[in-house]
Amino acid sequence: MTEPRWLTDTEMRAWAGLLETYDLIHRLVELQLREVGGLTMVQYEILTRLNESPDRSRGMTDLASRMVASRSGLTYQVGQLEKAGLLRRTPDPADDRGVLAVLTDEGRRVLEETAPGHVRVVREGLIDRLSEAQVAQLADVMDTARTHLREVVPLIPPRTRRGRKHG
Repeated sequence: MTEPRWLTDTEMRAWAGLLETYDLIHRLVELQLREVGGLTMVQYEILTRLNESPDRSRGMTDLASRMVASRSGLTYQVGQLEKAGLLRRTPDPADDRGVLAVLTDEGRRVLEETAPGHVRVVREGLIDRLSEAQVAQLADVMDTARTHLREVVPLIPPRTRRGRKHG
């Protein structure tokens, strides 16, 4: 068995910093979203993605492929948003088995009410603390990491409820 390639002090600082920074900004954003709109971050992301579509709708499969949440987690969150009247699900006319999530007027209202505070928290908590060059560098670093991870993550076999791999 070969010895793992341990992280250097600088690499460990980068890794630990990424985790802690994500956790802290996530907490700030989540607090703001819950206070103003009664939303989780995943729910806000769903509403945002629907709002970005020309017809304010997306197929559930398309939503799942664009988000980090699991399909079951996405289905649950969409169900919660539907119960709250912020979106509705309808059959996809282009796909007999598909389902569309459609942003309602109430969903758009909540999104418009929540968005300014969301942007303020992201700016105050992160973006405005960095120089323009650091923001550009951070964006480049995240693009590189995300591109790689999007290629690798689907290769990880799904787990059953007991934590064992399928197959």
